[in-house]
Amino acid sequence: MRICRATSVDVDAIRAVVEAAYAVYIPRIGRPPGPVSADYAALVEAGEVWVGISDRQIVGVLVVRADDDDLELENVAVDPPSQGQGYGRALIAFAEQQARELGLTGVRLYTNEAMVENLRLYPRLGFVETERRVENGYRRVFFRKSLDAREQPS
Repeated sequence: MRICRATSVDVDAIRAVVEAAYAVYIPRIGRPPGPVSADYAALVEAGEVWVGISDRQIVGVLVVRADDDDLELENVAVDPPSQGQGYGRALIAFAEQQARELGLTGVRLYTNEAMVENLRLYPRLGFVETERRVENGYRRVFFRKSLDAREQPS
């Protein structure tokens, strides 16, 4: 998978990947997760969206922005037929490298309490739960991973 910054041409494909990736969670949460309703045209315009491309097709989406000393990982989504191939982990590793290059000290993210797969995955990737709270009607679990700017990903 090749990772590159998204362009306006990618917006429809980005929306399709995000909608497909989050569809499984709608019955658990009772409504579409927050990333489904994001304004991807505006996020792409702001330079906050990266896409993972395999076989000339967008298979993954990453939305990140610098916030204080951390990189906020707002969304990582992989198209369901491409899941299980390491693309999500590669996108997260890419976000960590972006944070290091920007001289930031960590990566923050959140997930919904109902996304139990993520609650197991993020600690395995070195993220530490920092809090749980209801935000915009969603039961969110927040994580942070501290980064050593000198460390390079393996």
